[in-house]
Amino acid sequence: MSELMDSVEQVESHDVEMSELLQLCVDEGASDLHITVNSPPLLRMNGSLQPIDSAPLNGDDAERLMKSITSPDHQQRLREQGGSDFGFSFGEQARFRVSIFKQKGNVGVVLRQIPNELLSLDTIGLPPQIKELLFKPRGLVLVTGPTGSGKSTTLASMINVINIERDCHIITVEDPIEYYHGHKNSIVSQREIGVDVPTFKEALRRALRQDPDVILVGEMRDLETMEAAISAAETGHLVFATLHTTGAARTVDRIVDAFPSDQQEQIRTQLASGIVAVISQLLLKRADGAGRCAAFEVMITTPSIQALIRDNKTYRITSDIQTGAKYGMITLDAHLLALYEAGIIHYEDLITKAQDPSQIKLRLEEIAQGK
Repeated sequence: MSELMDSVEQVESHDVEMSELLQLCVDEGASDLHITVNSPPLLRMNGSLQPIDSAPLNGDDAERLMKSITSPDHQQRLREQGGSDFGFSFGEQARFRVSIFKQKGNVGVVLRQIPNELLSLDTIGLPPQIKELLFKPRGLVLVTGPTGSGKSTTLASMINVINIERDCHIITVEDPIEYYHGHKNSIVSQREIGVDVPTFKEALRRALRQDPDVILVGEMRDLETMEAAISAAETGHLVFATLHTTGAARTVDRIVDAFPSDQQEQIRTQLASGIVAVISQLLLKRADGAGRCAAFEVMITTPSIQALIRDNKTYRITSDIQTGAKYGMITLDAHLLALYEAGIIHYEDLITKAQDPSQIKLRLEEIAQGK
């Protein structure tokens, strides 16, 4: 890491330019750039925050750096609402998703780098059966996981496969737009919340009148958006969406619990027929220090899983996933264990990220005893 720090000569904070920081971020393959007062700028490298060799930023520095990339409209939102999110391109090299915010009366900025190159599903590590889902005529595909787990990259790669191999109309609704998709075999309409349309709910309502085949909802963040996405999947559209959950069972429960109790039975019935897959993912540091790798849980809906969702027995979904390898299913714990046995991830990550650490430890003991 010292080589990275040496690549930027130590300078006074007021001499640091945003273009230099963005170039360093691109050159070093950092996932994020943090601008915060009383600290030098920091890069997130392979999951760890590393300061660049610069003096700490003061309030004026942070404001100057923020204004160099932020439109007057977003600056006004920062003043009035305390924050704003947007995306912008750094020449031809990369795009960045930006969050500006107030903290302790000062400006803070976090920039997430969005690579220009889209990864193949194989490179991401998804089973080949996932590609079959992209040719379904309708249904709901959920990609879930915590912030920074690579959900946007997975979704963008899926949309890219559809764009290349199908002839259809794809509508994406994002806040902000992250990956740009050019028209290939399909046409792609990308709508940004706050720029092209005011809300996710409004975008989805309008989308149904725009002859879509595929709809991407950047995030199902409220009840109305969930309702609209489920309805769109029911009415003959393939819908992709994200949630901040881990595991298929928790994802189904999270959606059902968002609805009033008198609607939950109906929503379970709709989800049972509508969900075609739930893909949960995490990003973990590689044991060899060469970047990060993804760990997945994949649930592909079968008649048995449909019945479990409909009958409010989601606690049994994991058991179906364990026996569903022929459909491309795998539990998160099984994938974590496979990554650990292959020497790809550390023991600490195996245990702390597992859904059932005690079972993992038991399995490791059995392996050690040759069972």
